[in-house]
Amino acid sequence: MNLKAINNVYFIGIGGVGMSALARYFVANGKQVAGYDKTESEITDALQDLGVYVHFNDNLIEVNPKYLNTETTLVIYTPAIPDSHSELTYFKANGFNVVKRSKALGEITKQTTCLAVAGTHGKTTTTSILGHLLNYCNVPVTAFLGGISENYNSNLILNGTAVTVVEADEFDRSFLTLSPDLACITSMDADHLDIYGDANELIKSFKDFAQCIKPNGKLFVKNGLPLNGITYGIEDNSDYSAQNVKIENGSYVFNIKTPNGLYKDFKFNLPGRHNLSNAIIALAMAVDFGCPHNQLAKGLASYRGVKRRFTYQIKTEEFVFIDDYAHHPEEINAVHQAVREMYPDKKVLAVFQPHLFSRTKDFVIDFAKSLSNFDEIILLDIYPAREVPIDGVTSKWLLDKIDNPNKKLVEKSELINEIKKSSANIVMTLGAGDIGEEVKRIKEAFSVAN
Repeated sequence: MNLKAINNVYFIGIGGVGMSALARYFVANGKQVAGYDKTESEITDALQDLGVYVHFNDNLIEVNPKYLNTETTLVIYTPAIPDSHSELTYFKANGFNVVKRSKALGEITKQTTCLAVAGTHGKTTTTSILGHLLNYCNVPVTAFLGGISENYNSNLILNGTAVTVVEADEFDRSFLTLSPDLACITSMDADHLDIYGDANELIKSFKDFAQCIKPNGKLFVKNGLPLNGITYGIEDNSDYSAQNVKIENGSYVFNIKTPNGLYKDFKFNLPGRHNLSNAIIALAMAVDFGCPHNQLAKGLASYRGVKRRFTYQIKTEEFVFIDDYAHHPEEINAVHQAVREMYPDKKVLAVFQPHLFSRTKDFVIDFAKSLSNFDEIILLDIYPAREVPIDGVTSKWLLDKIDNPNKKLVEKSELINEIKKSSANIVMTLGAGDIGEEVKRIKEAFSVAN
C-alpha cells in the first residue's frame, strides 16, 4: 500500500474514537477525507469542523463521486461494522483498496520508530501519557489515542512523523499488524471472548503480538504476567518500580527505580493505583527512549488525563460526579479502589450500563461481585453495540446476582430522578456504550441543584 499515491480516504465507522484519530491524521497530511457513521456525536461534529464530510445513512448515493475512484481512494473500516453494510459491500466488490483500521495504522507506523501499548485494560490512558511525555520532551511524535486527551482536546497528538505512539488493540487480533520497536503489555485479563472463545486463546494472541516486535526491539510487561520482558510495577522488585509512593493533596508523589538508578520527585494527578501503574510504564518507555528525567517529571505533572477516564464532571465539598469508561469487571474494581482511596468516608452510587450481551454473559458473576462493592447501584439496559440479543442475558439477570440490597434497574428517561432520590455524596457513571450521552444531562441537573 502506497499511502503517498492516495488522494482520498473514505472511512466506514468514522465516528469511532480510533477511526477519527486516523481521519484527523490524513486531514493533517493533506488528504481528502469523508466517511459514514451510524450516529452523530461530538466526534463527528469535530471532524465536520475540520472540513470532513460525514453522513449517517448507509447509502452509496451520499458518497461524493470523487471517492468512487478505485485508483485514488483508500477505504478504511472498523471491524465493528457488519459485513452486510451496503457501502462496505460495494467497495469490497468493486476493486477498491479496502483495509481495516489496524492495517492502515500498521502501514503508517511501519517507516517510523513505533512505541505500542497493548493490554486488556489501560491502553488509552497509558498511550496518552506516553504521547504527552514524548511531546513535552519535544520528540517528533505522532500519537494515535483511543480517547480524547484533556491536554490536547483531541485523540491525535501531532509534533512530527519520525516517531509514532499507538494503541495495540487485541480486539479482532488487530495488533498483529504492527511491528513496534518498543512495546508494553499492561494486562491480559479475559475479554473479547466472542472473538477468542476462551482466555487461553487471548493469552496466545498477546504472545503472538510479542513476536511482532522488531528484532532489536524491547518488550515491557507488568510484573507477574507470564511473559519475558522488562518488568514494571509499584513498590516491588520490578526493573522499573514506583518507590516511596505517597498521596499529597489528591495527587501521587513518588520516585521511580530504573535500571540506571533512582529518578526522584515525580507527581501524578490521576487517582487510582491502576492509573499510577499506567504512568510507570509510560515513564519506563520514555526513559528507555532517552527522554531526560527533569523534562519527564515536569511533563507528568502537567498531564491532565483522558475524557471519560475518572473524569470529574462536578467536584464540590457536598457533591462529586465522576464519569468513567469502565466496562469490564477488573476496570470497575480499579475505579472502585480509586474512589475509595480518594473518598474513604463517602457514600458512592454507581450507575452502570453493561456493554455487549456476550461480555455480560461471559463475566456476569464477576460483574455482580465488582458492582456489589458500591453503596448503591443503578443498572441501565445492556448496550448492544454490534451484537444481537442473547436469550436470557439482560440487565435484570445481572441485577439479581448483585449481592447488595441498594440496587435497581432504571430506564434512561428516569435516570436523573432516580439519582436525585439517593443520599450518595459521590455519583459515578460507568460503561462504554451511550451512557456517555447521559453525562451532560446529569451534570446540568446537578449543577443547578448544587
